[in-house]
Amino acid sequence: MELFEQKFTESMSSKVALLNRITHYIVNRKGKQMRPMFVFLVAKMVSGGDINERTYRGASVIELIHTATLVHDDVVDDSNRRRGFFSINALWKNKIAVLVGDYLLSKGLLLSIDYGDFDMLRIISIAVREMSEGELLQIEKARNLDITEEVYYEIIRQKTATLIASCCSLGACSVAPETEAVEKMRKFGELIGMAFQIKDDLFDYGDNVIGKPIGIDIKEQKMTLPLIYTLNHSSKEKKRWLINSVKNHNKNKKRVKEVIDFVKVSGGLEYATHAMHQFKEEALKILIEYPDSTYKSSLELMVNYVIDRKK
Repeated sequence: MELFEQKFTESMSSKVALLNRITHYIVNRKGKQMRPMFVFLVAKMVSGGDINERTYRGASVIELIHTATLVHDDVVDDSNRRRGFFSINALWKNKIAVLVGDYLLSKGLLLSIDYGDFDMLRIISIAVREMSEGELLQIEKARNLDITEEVYYEIIRQKTATLIASCCSLGACSVAPETEAVEKMRKFGELIGMAFQIKDDLFDYGDNVIGKPIGIDIKEQKMTLPLIYTLNHSSKEKKRWLINSVKNHNKNKKRVKEVIDFVKVSGGLEYATHAMHQFKEEALKILIEYPDSTYKSSLELMVNYVIDRKK
C-alpha cells in the first residue's frame, strides 16, 4: 500500500500549481482505501501471491476514477464536507471542483492507454458508464417515490456495486487476463458492493455517531431498502402518509423520526439486514473455489468488514 500511494500520487501530478495543490489536499485526506486493497488482494489470491506493474496501475486507475466521482458527487449534492474535511467545492468552488474531477478521470483513462492496458480500460470505462446511469436512474425514479425492489437493486448495482466489481475484476485481469477469474471476481465484487450499499442504507436508521447524519436519506428523498419494504407492506393509508412525509415533510425532524420509527416497527431493518447477509454469503461462496491463502483470508475479513463496519 505504501508503494501504491507513492505511485498513485505520481499519477496525479500536473504542471499546473493549483491542480497540484488540490490533489495534494485530496491525497492527504484519503479514506479507507478499500478499493485498492481489493485490487491487490484479488490479484494475489488469483495468482498465488504474484503482482506486477499492471496491478499497481489498476489500483491507481480505480482510485483516480473513484476520487473523480467523489469530487463530482459533492458538487451534485451541494455538500460542503467529505470524510470530516471540507470538500473541494467548499474550498475552491464548483467550477474548479468539476474541472478537477474531469482531470482525475482523464488521468485514470490515460494511465491505461499509455501502457496499452486496453482490457483494463474496458473494465473501468464500463464502470464509469454504469455509475452515471445508476445516478440518473435514481434521480428519475425518486421523483415519484414508487421504486420497486427490482429497480432499487438495479440502481445500487450500477451506482455502488459496479465500482467494487471493477476493482476485483481489475485485480484478476492484471495477473490473469482473459481467464474466467476476471468474470468470477467481477461477480464477487458486485455482491460485496450490494451488501455495502444496503449497510449504508441501514446507517440511516442507526443510533451510532457515524459518517452521515441519521435520516439524511429520507431528507434527500432517497429510496432505501428498509423504506421500500415498509411501503410495500403497509396499508394504503400508511403508504400515503409515508410518501407524503418523504416528499413534503422531509425537513421536519419530528416527522423524519416518525418515519424512522415506523420503518423499524414494520420490520424494514430486519428485512434489509437479511438481504445484506444473503449477498455476503453469495460472495463468500465464490471464494470457496480458491485454495486457502493469507490473501483469501484477508478477502474474507474484508467481506465481513463491509457488513460489520460502524461507519
